[in-house]
Formats: sequence, structure tokens, C-alpha cells
Amino acid sequence: MSITIRAPRLKIVEQIAIVLFFAIVIPMTISGFIINNINQQSVRAQLKVTAELIANMVSDEVDVFETTASNELKQIVMTLDYFPSVPAKKAYLNNIRKHSEIYKELLVVDSVEEFNKIYDAAIDNQETAMLTPLKNGKYLVAIFDIQVLKDQLFTPLEDDKRQIYVLTYDKKLLTSHNYNDKIFKQTLAQLPQKMVDNEAQVFGKVKNQPFVYLKKDNPNIIIVVNTPRDMTKMTIEYGRTKIILSVLIASLTVLFIVGLYTSYLYINIRQLFKAIIAISKGNYRRRIRLLTNVFTPYEIIFLSFEFNRMVKQINKSYSKLKKTNKELKELNEFRSNMIDTVSHELRTPLTSILGYTSRLLRQDIEIDKETQQKSLKVIKKQSERLKRMIEDLLVIPDIEDSRINIIMDSISVPPVIEDAILLIKNASNKTIVNQVSGALPSIYADRDRFEQVIINLIENAVKYADEDSDIIISAGEENGKVFIEIKNKYPLISREKLKTLFDKFTRIDDKTTRTTRGTGLGLFIVKGLVEAMGGEVRLYSTEEYGFTVKVFFDKVEQE
Repeated sequence: MSITIRAPRLKIVEQIAIVLFFAIVIPMTISGFIINNINQQSVRAQLKVTAELIANMVSDEVDVFETTASNELKQIVMTLDYFPSVPAKKAYLNNIRKHSEIYKELLVVDSVEEFNKIYDAAIDNQETAMLTPLKNGKYLVAIFDIQVLKDQLFTPLEDDKRQIYVLTYDKKLLTSHNYNDKIFKQTLAQLPQKMVDNEAQVFGKVKNQPFVYLKKDNPNIIIVVNTPRDMTKMTIEYGRTKIILSVLIASLTVLFIVGLYTSYLYINIRQLFKAIIAISKGNYRRRIRLLTNVFTPYEIIFLSFEFNRMVKQINKSYSKLKKTNKELKELNEFRSNMIDTVSHELRTPLTSILGYTSRLLRQDIEIDKETQQKSLKVIKKQSERLKRMIEDLLVIPDIEDSRINIIMDSISVPPVIEDAILLIKNASNKTIVNQVSGALPSIYADRDRFEQVIINLIENAVKYADEDSDIIISAGEENGKVFIEIKNKYPLISREKLKTLFDKFTRIDDKTTRTTRGTGLGLFIVKGLVEAMGGEVRLYSTEEYGFTVKVFFDKVEQE
């Protein structure tokens, strides 16, 4: 049996991190190494070139110094020829020496060998000397303070950190710039035995620390330029640091932008995941709320838009289905209530009618006139009650379809209320207090529909009023309209419950506390009829009267 091991699925963030590592971090690192190497070679070449330039510049300064001093000595030699005696010549040379800052000593020697001894002694004393021949076979020797030569050579290089040595052919130090004894000895040790004349040459063992020598044959000196390690290190490491910082900043910038983009993308994709999970769990109202900006891809926006539209359609269909199920449930409840009503509410008046009718039709007993009239009144009253119940049931479709047949006319309110009180069933014998004045203005309404409204409201009040309490019927004028108010004692009803009492099949008492029979259609029918006649109905609940109904109608203006 073979076992298949599947590799774990990576999240988008993990995949992007891997892509960034291979697409940015590694290439940037390699590029940084390459650029750093190129920069190091460039700096190394630059150091070499600048060292050669400095050697040549010092050489040029030596030539200028040598040419200037040589020309001045030639002028002195020419002038000496005009002095006839040796004392006069010595006096002239002493005068020049006293008034000149260049010459430390001016004297005449007989031979070159004597000059060489003077030259060696001058070198040991941090001085230098020059030789100029005279016409008489002797030589004029000028001894210079080495500081004069140093100022001439190194003043332009005062801020340069390199070490510069000017040597004799036998490698004795004439003058220097940034002298360091230890480094000077190391430099002398590395000088090649064979040197190329009159051309700057690089020597030394450290490739990043170029040494340059320039051997001149006129005058016979060696110029050595030493690039110190601190300068090399600073130059190369400064460049390396800038390159590393540049690569690092570039990498961080790219990572930041990509990370920002990824975060927005990941947030939006998570929103999509959450919405899908919500839909799978039956939450059809969930929508995708994207964090939109310039980083949000068009495809994500399009997908969220289409998803939200799909969910909207699903929710719409689901709402319709819920509504249909609710209606079916209500219809089922209505059917049960209708059966209950037909089996009880309709049976009660029918039983009374059949009973009194059978009594009147009996031949075996003699019924007096008073009993006959009483029986006929009961039959009539129960028939009218049965008629009202049937009318309530038949008016429901007309209310729902807004096709109630209304005949508007001027109606006097008090007589209608009195008739309604006589027509209702008040089995509990609760007291109905009629406070409607005969001076109340007439209203515009359909008499039969208005009477049906009043009967339904009084019956509702009788049905739900507390025991041993009164039902109060009053009327009056308010804001140019006539109102009829019916109130009864009942526990305080919440506002939320009041808002639902106009719905079909809704009752004040719920299934667990229900003590009265009925379909829960009374207030629904009242609202439909009142609004069809251009009126308005309102419900109130207070501590004093737990249930109050107030209906408004347009009044008839008196001419």
C-alpha cells in the first residue's frame, strides 16, 4: 500500500514572501556585492591615479624650485665676475645671504668632491645644497633650509592625507609630508631595487593601498607617495557603506510597497473568504466590504461587486421564500383560527337561532305573545351578529387588494355608537360608558363600514378589559377632525407590541396566555376600513388605561 504525502498549501502572504525572497532579496544582495566590488576596484584605480598625479605634481614643483634657484645662482655668478677681489666677492655673498630668506649659506669651493662633502653634511642637518660652476674653475655652493623646499613642494597638498617623501639616490630623506617613522621604514623596505627613471610607478604589496615612486635623474631624487591605510579604509568603506545603504533602502522601499500592496490584497481576500463562509452558514445578508485604494486590483473589485450582487439576489429570493413560508404559516394559523371560529363563534349564534326557532315551531305548547317577541328579537340579534362575523371575514380580501366599496356620506356619530352597543355580545356584562355628546359634528364616512369599525372596537375592548372594569367611549374634535376614543383597563402594553397589533392574526395575548377566542383580525379590519374612508387610527397604552384606540374622521363643515 502506497502512502501519498501532500505538500502543505501555502497562503498568499507566504507565497508572496517566497517570491520576494527569490525575486528581490537575492538579486539585490548579488547586485550589492557586484556593485561593491566594482566600486572597490574603481576606488583602487582612483587612488592609484591620484597617487601618480601627486608624485608628478611634486616632481613638477621640484623642477620649478630647481629651475628658480638655478637661475638665481647664475645671476649671482655673473655678478661675482664684476668684483675684482676675493674679499669683495665674499662681502657680496654675505650681503645676499643676509637679505634672502632662501639661502642659509653661500660659499665658493674648489672642487666637486668638496661640494659632495658639504651636501652630505647638509642632508644630515636637514638642509640641501646646489652647485653652480664659476668661470675660474671653482664652484658656487648654495645651502638651503629644507623647510624652504618643503613649503615650496607641499603647500598645495596641505590638506592631503597621503605621506610624501623626497629622497636622495642613496635613499636619504630630504623632506616629507605627513611623516611617520614606522611607515617610512616600511615604505623604504618595499622600494624596488631597480627603478624606472622619470616615470611614476606603483609598488607595494597591498592592492588597496597603492605606493608610487618617481625617480628623477635631474635632480637626482626619488619621490615616494604613500596612501595610508586609514585613508584607503575610509574611502573604500565609505563607498561600501553608501552602496549597502542604497541597496538596503531600495530593498526596504520595494518590500514596503509590495508589503503594503500585499496587506491590502490580503485584507480584501480575507473579506471574500469571510463572506463565503457566512453565505455557507446561511447568512445571506453578508456583503464584501473592500478596503479600496490605488492598490486594490480591478479583478478583486469586480469579483466583490458580482459577489455582492449574487448575494443580494440570493437574499432577495431567500426573503421571498421566508415571506412565503411565513404567509403559509399564517394561512395555516388562519385556517386553524377560521375552523375554530366557525366551530365556535359561528356555532353559538346558529345554536341560539335554531333553539329559538324550534321553540317557536313547537305545536305541543302554547307560546304567548311576549315570549314570541322575545324569541324573535334573540333570533334577529344572533342573525345580525352572524352577519357581522361573515362580513368581517369577507372584507379581508378587499382590504388586502385595496378594493373596498365605500359610499361616503354625512353621518351623525352618536346614533351609530348607540346601535353598535346594542348589537355587540357582552356576555361578561362589563359596563360600557358612552360619553359621546349629541352636539358632536357629523363626519364623512360610510355608515355601514363605520358601524362595523365601532362594533369591532367595542367588542375588542369588552373581550380584553379587566374584570369589573368599565369600557369608556368618548368623542371630540382635534386639529380640525372628529375623533372617537374607546379605552379599557388592561396591563401596560409595550410600544413594540402596539406596533404589531394592526397586523393580521396578531393578538394582545399570546398563545401561552390566551383566554379569549378570536382570529386576531379585528384591528387589521378596523385599520383597513378607517383608512379606506380617509381616516386614521392610533393605539395608546398608559398606566391608567392599558389599551386605548382613537380613530379620526373628517368632519362635516356647517353651512
